[in-house]
Amino acid sequence: MRTVREISSGGIVYRRSSGITEVALIRVRDRWCLPKGQVEEGEGLMETALREVREETGLEGKVVEKLGDITYWFSNKTKEGETIKIFKRVYFYLIRYLRGDVREHDVEVEEACWVPIEAAVKKLVYPTEKKMMRKAIAILTDQKPKGEVSERTREERG
Repeated sequence: MRTVREISSGGIVYRRSSGITEVALIRVRDRWCLPKGQVEEGEGLMETALREVREETGLEGKVVEKLGDITYWFSNKTKEGETIKIFKRVYFYLIRYLRGDVREHDVEVEEACWVPIEAAVKKLVYPTEKKMMRKAIAILTDQKPKGEVSERTREERG
């Protein structure tokens, strides 16, 4: 079986309103997940994250911090019917909401919505994305594990 490597990028978009921090989630094939997609030729990881967030959620934002990356394997069939094994690495960024409306998402997304950040971990389906959300929560509440240093100050994160 042939193996293919893919690189994607995505983001956790957040906003603060009336003392509540919310994040944008998307529902694809009845699964709640984070917006992400493949890096296009000539595009950087941050550019991809911002583009995918805009396409899949209808939101625009500003990257404030790199969260890290996740990896996983899955199988797929080519147009010719060949089964291939795919190794995927997805880079995630914490993105501060600037403008946009979650109703303006792509057709591939069934729904995009704002969710209180604490509820987002429970709503997400994939364990690796839950881990990224916990990291975002720690950063946004200044509860980072000892030894971790944020690249941004609290004021820059909004």
